[in-house]
Amino acid sequence: MNWRRAWLPVLAALLCVLAPAVRALDESDETQQLYRQALQSIAEGRKSDASAALMRVIEREPLHAGAWLDLALIQCALGHADEAERLFTNIRERFNPPPGILDLIAEARVAGCASWQPQGQGSISIGRGIDQNVNQGTRTTSYNTSAAGIAVELPLTDDFLPKHDQYTAVTADYLRDLSPNGTTGFAQFQNRRYDRLGAYNSSSLFAGVDTPWRYGSWTLHGSASFGLITLGSQLYQRQAQLQARIGPPLPLPGSMQFSLSTSLSRVEYLTLSNFNANTGELRGQFSYRQEDTSASASVSLLDDRSSDARPGGSRHGWLATAQWRTPLWDQTTAELGYSHQRWRGSSDYSPGFIDVTRKQDTQMLRATITYPLTATQSLQLEARQVRNRENISIFQYNDRQLQLSWQWQGM
Repeated sequence: MNWRRAWLPVLAALLCVLAPAVRALDESDETQQLYRQALQSIAEGRKSDASAALMRVIEREPLHAGAWLDLALIQCALGHADEAERLFTNIRERFNPPPGILDLIAEARVAGCASWQPQGQGSISIGRGIDQNVNQGTRTTSYNTSAAGIAVELPLTDDFLPKHDQYTAVTADYLRDLSPNGTTGFAQFQNRRYDRLGAYNSSSLFAGVDTPWRYGSWTLHGSASFGLITLGSQLYQRQAQLQARIGPPLPLPGSMQFSLSTSLSRVEYLTLSNFNANTGELRGQFSYRQEDTSASASVSLLDDRSSDARPGGSRHGWLATAQWRTPLWDQTTAELGYSHQRWRGSSDYSPGFIDVTRKQDTQMLRATITYPLTATQSLQLEARQVRNRENISIFQYNDRQLQLSWQWQGM
């Protein structure tokens, strides 16, 4: 007991000596974490958030050369020429940077620190394709039902059977900065015209806004979009969606990330009665990216609410997706995608005629090969197969599509 008491003052003194070093290590880890958050903000286009984070890094660690240089370049990109020049001068005086860094500073000075200018990026795709089941025609030639307790087999007309045709597809996308802190606006137009089956021609126009935030190590993206869809020569559908995506700071290995998103969509049918619906989705997604290889997998819970007058009423289900992209040869890349979706209705689909609660099971497999022609142009070959299995036979269908496209991307 006396021996333990004799060592207590020694242990207390040792703790007093080590405590500052332990605090310094903790502070260094926190500073590096803050610096990594700043770099992530730069990668996401949130220059204002990155600037604020880098200033905090310099306050904690005044000799953090990387933070000084990143902050100077961001201030220059934001058009704060005087502040950028002050930072460039401090970097030269404090750190005696190597020639490569001096060249970078010289290039920034020559280019000038003009006020922030929004950047835009667009793409166009023109393709020809073959669709083996344009109308999602059923796999069966008749439907078995009952009337007054007697089994009845109803033959299906040609309108219910698969129709094959070729088509031309045009897609245009545009993305533009709306603020120096990563808010962007986007628009997309798609048009598909069949050679013979003009009643199934379709087009869509979507536009929206996406904005990022960061709270500590957490990231958040919020977006809102609105779209119109035509079928044949008529306006067919209106859509609106609100979405939020959260990135929690999980200790995942390597280049893996996890995000949790939730969305609410409103769909209105302009040529059909009782089909309007609101759909909620909760999705968890893992993604991986390293150099030219990327992969992702997600699982969603779905809840589709409609009026009781819609055939089958409301429904619920889930969706699982997986995607993988990898280089092949000579800058050629391949991409594989798979999705599996299930829906379960809440009531009989059509009481008195189809006295069955609808159960839908749809699987889609997609394979794409992209070959670059120039720095901005490429050729893409895409094959797609859809298998829709249901407990109501007239809704079952298979579909296969093959499309060759020319693509252009530019600023």
